[in-house]
Amino acid sequence: MLKYLLLFLFWGGGLQAQTIWVSGAVEDSLSHRPVAGVQVKVMDDTVHVVTNAFGLFKISIPTASATLLLTQSGYQSKQVTVRKYDRLLITLSPLRKDADPVALAKARSKLLHSSNPNYGNTGMGIHSFYNETYGATYENKFVRTSSHPVSTFALDVDRAAYSNIRRFLRLKETVPVDAVRIEEMINYFHYDYPLPLAGQTMAMYSNYTTCPWETTHQLLQIAIRARALETDSFPASNLVFLLDVSGSMGTPNKLPLLQAAFRILVNNLRPVDKVAIVAYAGEPGVLLPATPGDQKEKILNAIDNLSAGGATAGEAAIKMAYRIASEQYIPDGNNRVILATDGDFNVGLSSDSEMEELIIQQKESGVLLTCLGFGMKNYKDSKLQSLSSKGNGNFAYIDDLEEANKIFAREFGSTLFTIARDVQSEVWFNPALVKSYRLIGYENKILPADSSEKGEFGGGIIGSGHCSVALYEIIPAPEAAAGDTVLARVKISWRDPQDTAMQYLPGVIPAELKSFDKASDDCRFAAGVALFGMLLRKSSYCGKGNIDMVSDIARRALGADKGNYRLEFLKMVKMLRKGKR
Repeated sequence: MLKYLLLFLFWGGGLQAQTIWVSGAVEDSLSHRPVAGVQVKVMDDTVHVVTNAFGLFKISIPTASATLLLTQSGYQSKQVTVRKYDRLLITLSPLRKDADPVALAKARSKLLHSSNPNYGNTGMGIHSFYNETYGATYENKFVRTSSHPVSTFALDVDRAAYSNIRRFLRLKETVPVDAVRIEEMINYFHYDYPLPLAGQTMAMYSNYTTCPWETTHQLLQIAIRARALETDSFPASNLVFLLDVSGSMGTPNKLPLLQAAFRILVNNLRPVDKVAIVAYAGEPGVLLPATPGDQKEKILNAIDNLSAGGATAGEAAIKMAYRIASEQYIPDGNNRVILATDGDFNVGLSSDSEMEELIIQQKESGVLLTCLGFGMKNYKDSKLQSLSSKGNGNFAYIDDLEEANKIFAREFGSTLFTIARDVQSEVWFNPALVKSYRLIGYENKILPADSSEKGEFGGGIIGSGHCSVALYEIIPAPEAAAGDTVLARVKISWRDPQDTAMQYLPGVIPAELKSFDKASDDCRFAAGVALFGMLLRKSSYCGKGNIDMVSDIARRALGADKGNYRLEFLKMVKMLRKGKR
């Protein structure tokens, strides 16, 4: 079915100068199969069409913008605001009786992953926007605590979604809903939670407050801070730069930006480090064998002489990069492949599921993976997100040189040096105090309960000094038991980078509710970012929240704001507000 949708997104048809057209594809929100026979009507007009056997339609609108009404027997009706020449992918929700949301989620997951035995992979269906692909995610719903008191998910500090969203807003483009991963937006920022005590790997913190956008609800924030390595104690690095130089990279915001970004990284290397470079287009080649980090001129010359052209043989290139990393393996060192690409693989294995399987095989070598996304218009976010999650990796999107500085200079240690892998969070909610709960974000990182105990290592990685933040929205029990002081119990599990044994950090969250405006700057700012993400996703859980509320929360919670990243966030909020006028 996907091929029809992809073909459709480039289908223009014959346009007459005086006619304004919009076109779209309609699919079932659960099965992602096309829905035929949907009536698509322009509101306050007589124009209407019906979707064909592939769920496709094309309709003229009387003005530059209009509202469409979509109706079909067995589905909830839906209104969609469109602008001239839009190409849309619209989901319709089947009419059904209320059901257990966890059971629905499991059924949906089973359906979507039936071709892949790896539970919790990111291939939740692929949506394409102007030849950019994003893994489809479906917003977490409220879960009744009495039936399912335990919430388990993978913890990591990926940040790609935030800088990618910034790119869309700067270009005054509509942000694709599936490009919005709220946890990556929240974790883009630095939070001032204290580092763990000496000898400890993790420290846990929590905030329990009222909810600003839904006054009858509450918010629980859980923050996990990893220990920070001293700069002079960073382990020796064995790095393989895996650089895409195919034809699709031949634009100013791709290969030239990639070269500038890696120059920043090279300038931070030490004599104990070593770097090899694999460049790939139609076929991969070793551009530079393993070279000591103090031979910077030699490394930089190799990077500066890159040029783009040809197809993209991602499969062969990945195998070559991992082979070199394994041959140069440093025991107790930082062994890592750094993949820089737009993700547009088209030679050999290329689908998301095929590339996932390849990375799963390679990660057993003990080599970690960093994925860096570049570019637009044919950027394959879904593939890079999938590769990083399956390869014990992290994922960032570089939209400008300032972002490259952030990743490779200001946050050099946390980007490249892993403190813990297979990190999972297990939260048990007290049914006496919590009627139901909803994890905000982390939709593609949900794990089955007790997975770490069963040896199912599906967690993420956390780097030196990283702080990973998660937010829950809570509906309190109507009649809380007197004297019950425990809101939730938390267990963080992980493995050290060079060890197979699981380690655990347990914690208890007291039921000590405070007013949102009395919470710390970090707590309030993270909530403001979460609400911003919910608005971008057009969430049904925004309550009274709006763009003005986001602006007010963020402005009052700027704090020290090292690097002015929170101030930049306010500018993004302003961009969205202007775009809505």
